[in-house]
Parts: sequence; C-alpha cells; structure tokens
Amino acid sequence: MRALLFDPQPIVRRDHPDPAPAVGESIVRVRLAGICGTDLELARGYMSFRGVPGHEFVGEVVDTRSHSLMGKRVVGEINAGCGRCARCREDLARHCPDRTVLGILGRDGAFAEYLRLPDENLVALPDSIGDEAGVFVEPIAAIYEIFGQTGLGPGTKIAVLGDGRLGALAAIVLRAEGSAAVLGGHHRDKLDRLAGLGLEVQLEDHLRPGFDVVIDCTGRSAGLNRALTLVRPCGTVILKSTAAAGTALKLAQAVVNEITIQGSRCGRFAPAIAALAAGKIDPRPLISAIFPLDQAPAALDAAGRPPNFKVLLKP
Repeated sequence: MRALLFDPQPIVRRDHPDPAPAVGESIVRVRLAGICGTDLELARGYMSFRGVPGHEFVGEVVDTRSHSLMGKRVVGEINAGCGRCARCREDLARHCPDRTVLGILGRDGAFAEYLRLPDENLVALPDSIGDEAGVFVEPIAAIYEIFGQTGLGPGTKIAVLGDGRLGALAAIVLRAEGSAAVLGGHHRDKLDRLAGLGLEVQLEDHLRPGFDVVIDCTGRSAGLNRALTLVRPCGTVILKSTAAAGTALKLAQAVVNEITIQGSRCGRFAPAIAALAAGKIDPRPLISAIFPLDQAPAALDAAGRPPNFKVLLKP
C-alpha cells in the first residue's frame, strides 16, 4: 500500500506492507486524515518515532470479525492498551504502560491507505457528520477533556495561547460550551481569520496577567513559561502542547503563586461526536488545504506554514 513514513525524513512509499489482520482488531481504509502539531513534532524528532504517522482520521472498516463494524464509517481512539493492567481496568488505556498509540508509539498510523485498530477503539460516525468534520473528532475530544479535568464555567476568565490548529479548536469548543476565551497569538493574519469566525483574539504580547485559566496550545516548549506569567495566583495552567525541543523552565512563580499545572492529552469521543452531530461546532472553516497522499511531504510543509490551519491528506 501507499504510506508516508518517517524514516527519519518523510518519504512516500508505494510498497509499504498492508496491516495484517489480528484477533480483536479491524482493518480500516482511510478516507481522510488530518495533520496536527504532534505529527510535525514527530518529524522533528519527538518520541524518536519511525514508521507511519497520523492519528486523526475518518475511514471505512473493510476487514473485521465484528459484524457490527463491517462497512461502517468510523473514527478511532488512538491509544490501544494491553487490556489487563490497572490503568486499562480503570478505562484509562491512554495511560497503559504497554500501550501502543496510533501513528505515535509502536503502531503505524493514518497517513496510509489502510490502518489497524482494536475493535473497541472504533466509533461509528453518524451520517450527519461528513468526513471533513469527522476528521476533527480526535482533537475536539482532546479539548473536551479539559472540562473533565478543570471546573470551567461562564464566569471563568480564560486565555488560550497559540493561534494554530489546536488553539483555534480550543477557542471554538470553549465558545460553544459557554466558556468563551481570548485567543492570543503572534500572526495577525491568522488572528484576523479567527476573529472572522466570531472568536475573541489578541496579539499575545498584548495579553496582561490575571487569567483564571491559561491553556497552552502554542506547540512550543516555552509556552509554559509564558502561561505562568499570565495566570493569576492560585489559577490553573493547562498544557496541551507536545514539543521536541527543550527549554529552561522558570517554575519559581508556580510555587510562589501556588499555580496548578494540569497536563491534558486525549479525551473521550462521545462529547465531540455529540457536539458535531448537533451542529454546536463546525471546524470545517479551519481547513486550509487537502493534499493527495502522494504529496504528503508537501502537505507537511504546508501544515507548518502560517497562515495555514488544518491540512488534510486524502489517500
């Protein structure tokens, strides 16, 4: 099959082995896949990843022992746990010490014609959600995870740092749920585009301290330090970024100001699918381009260039 590999540089191969069927897992033909910041960090060396990247996708089940899944249009939760450890028994497979993660850790991902995931990871998409909206389910679910981790309400003063894909989605979801935020970024053209979607935006340098919650979606290792300067004493910083590069952390103010630092990664798909199906959220205006899989290296390049937001791959 055709697939994009990081080996270590991105290269499209036409002879990559098809995923082999496995007990309890299904083969999915990828219809559409999304490039996110984590994929760009993997290309820069994050996790020392080698293989097929990509974890945001919509596909069709083409080989399975599950009659209820065969032929269904699906999205997939990306963490595949062992099913036996304490974390898996607590329904926390994303923290299983022996997990594989689609396109990130030990499991080829969605930048290919086909992928394989456990049956229990696959979630059918309602007909009311098209492929171009459905490909956002995974990152939208990651934003909804914030609500389960932190008490956000209509009166919470929130800043989202980062005017890229994840920051824009965070601001869109927060607004849909009545927890409007100001989104701070460095790119005037991107901020203007997001303002056109009804979001409150500001150049990051113009933000002033005093926020109850600051959500770091910068994709930069220095994002935490900036967030710590903007959050009020006893406030909360939520970290959504993964970055290959390191930075010198300035944690004294976190101690002095008694700031809560909350890591936040994956989320459950049900809230994201419900919001998309109900029309509360429409992420499609964030799509900047759709590339064929054969042009995946060019798509990665485009995904990393402002003012682009979401770049998709179509096998």
